[in-house]
Amino acid sequence: MFQIRDLPIGQYLLPLFCLIYKTNTQCTCQLRLACVFVGKVAIRKEDLYKYCGKENWFQLQPVDPHSEVQGKVHLEMKLNELITENGSICQHSLRQLCVFCRIIACQGLPLISGQNCDPYATVTLVGPARSDQKKTKVKKKTSDPQFDETFHFEVQYLLQPKGNGTKSKPDDLGSLRLKVTYTEDNVLPSACYTALRNLMLKSPDVKPISASAAHVLGDICRESVGYDALLPVVRLLLHHNRLLPFLTSVAALELENTQEANTIFRGNSLATRCIDDMMKIVGKSYLTVTLKPVLNEIFESNKTCEIDPVKLKEGDNVEVNKENLQGYVHKVFTSITQSSSSCPPLMCDVFRSLRQLASKRFPADPHVQYSAVSSFIFLRFFAVAVLSPHTFQLRTHHPDPEISRTLTLISKTIQSLGSWGSLSKNKLVRQLLVIRCAEGTKFRCVHVIFNREVHKRAQGRKRLRKKNFKKRWLRVTNLELSYHKQKGKEALCVIPVKNILGVEKLEESAFNRKNMFQVIHSEKPLYVQAGNCVETNSWIEVLSQVSRCNPGRLSTFHPSAYVGGSWLCCTETNESTPGCKPCTATLLANIQLDIDCDRETERIFSFFSSSRSRLQKMEDACAGMSVYLGQQEECSAFTIQDPKETFRTIKELGEVLDDLQAHHDSKGALTDEPGTM
Repeated sequence: MFQIRDLPIGQYLLPLFCLIYKTNTQCTCQLRLACVFVGKVAIRKEDLYKYCGKENWFQLQPVDPHSEVQGKVHLEMKLNELITENGSICQHSLRQLCVFCRIIACQGLPLISGQNCDPYATVTLVGPARSDQKKTKVKKKTSDPQFDETFHFEVQYLLQPKGNGTKSKPDDLGSLRLKVTYTEDNVLPSACYTALRNLMLKSPDVKPISASAAHVLGDICRESVGYDALLPVVRLLLHHNRLLPFLTSVAALELENTQEANTIFRGNSLATRCIDDMMKIVGKSYLTVTLKPVLNEIFESNKTCEIDPVKLKEGDNVEVNKENLQGYVHKVFTSITQSSSSCPPLMCDVFRSLRQLASKRFPADPHVQYSAVSSFIFLRFFAVAVLSPHTFQLRTHHPDPEISRTLTLISKTIQSLGSWGSLSKNKLVRQLLVIRCAEGTKFRCVHVIFNREVHKRAQGRKRLRKKNFKKRWLRVTNLELSYHKQKGKEALCVIPVKNILGVEKLEESAFNRKNMFQVIHSEKPLYVQAGNCVETNSWIEVLSQVSRCNPGRLSTFHPSAYVGGSWLCCTETNESTPGCKPCTATLLANIQLDIDCDRETERIFSFFSSSRSRLQKMEDACAGMSVYLGQQEECSAFTIQDPKETFRTIKELGEVLDDLQAHHDSKGALTDEPGTM
């Protein structure tokens, strides 16, 4: 048995050859007669380079040092290095090693009971995560079998040894080539960033959007750092709840320049990059809920899903593999379709906006409203997360090659769901996209999102009485909120989702009860007591998501109840008085807490500072007469729709950047003085 062991990164390349007796100094090939080990060939690790690419006869040695053996085997070994592309999305080059073992022939094999037997040879790849064994055909009744069969094994993620295979020190684990980027943010006091921060936050309101400070930053940094400069902009706007109008505006600008409906949002642009960054920030928990359980199963069960006949291993059953793949794809797709209540509200808002913009741009195409959303939710979100779960913190380590291949096949299937052809044929996919756009009123198929037993206060009661609270079964679908006397019974009251104006917590002092929340709608508020605080938060989150696109949602609310002729919270006697407290922000608090606005603004300043020459060229292009005459040759590298407005923004940016640089210079002068820190 020829054993190859692929070791972790950081160890030698050639120690992947190891002796069957758990050393890493030799490689072995064992020959069997029927089920009896005949002998082995052992080659020292440091001698492997002598035989690479050459045919040699090797004397068979005993498998057991105390046994006897006779005969020899003729074999050839090669070790080739390839550079391949792993998958169509990730596009990461990996060092891939192919080990070739050619079993040519054997001579002088022993007789068993005086007769020739049926010999064959096996070659096995043994690794920490997988094993791969191949064997030659059986040769009938001979002591000198002619095999002439070649086997190859692919081994990835390995480092080359120093000295091209020469013997190294025992504690020398090889070398790793790295490219390190170090970024230092010298964050000033918050007041120093006020002017630049306000200028960036004003971006969504600038008309046209191409004249905004945020868009200008993306324009001037595109050639140097791509669209990486947009990440701090996205985070800053996200923290201040200004991201949605900005994304809507840049998406509308891109659609103006899109000529074919089937190419909508398929390229790498300022709009697609900003939306990608948004999904990665706010969609982490969504991916964890949706994909992590299925991915854990895929990693732990390690079922083979290869369906390409060229890549099938010996003994693989393509029908079984196909069933395995179909099972995984079904679980992933089912998990996605049933996760509508977990989709972050901001993502729903953005998708809804994209859908409306696409329909307006291509009114004659009935499918473009779906492809506008699918290009992000399938191609840029779920498919990428399945292919590279470790980059989304769904798994702690890279998958081994076989699991990576399974993930690639699943990812390609998810990509196909977002394709033009799938959207035109697959009704379920279109329905799924409607849910993601949070427009449940247009989705005819009703599905239950959440239901629990609660205590509900009778609506319209003016007095505080314990008997006013009754046990009810509360149920919310994508279309309506209803409560029932018992589960499965007819609804006692139905509130259409489209009529919900707000969902907020209720102060404990209102009814001397904990875990209360209120559903504010077109009639009397519905007061509900959940079983615990976790269920309370779940109800508020679910109801807020399904209703957040409703027109007329409130901006303020009363945190207590109207009892005894006045509001308990503000003592106002008029029941129709507007709320005394702002409604809860839609952005999750933990995301806001993770964003340091001063640091993000400092990064924006750094990107502007490193591209001041490009900013000056853009200013010159705006000031040039060629722009006003409609001759765009001199400024083709920039998006200038309104030269005057863009020029005004750039001049304001220049003043703000100079002022902020002066703050940095003064800080540097202070820290250079003796005794200062």
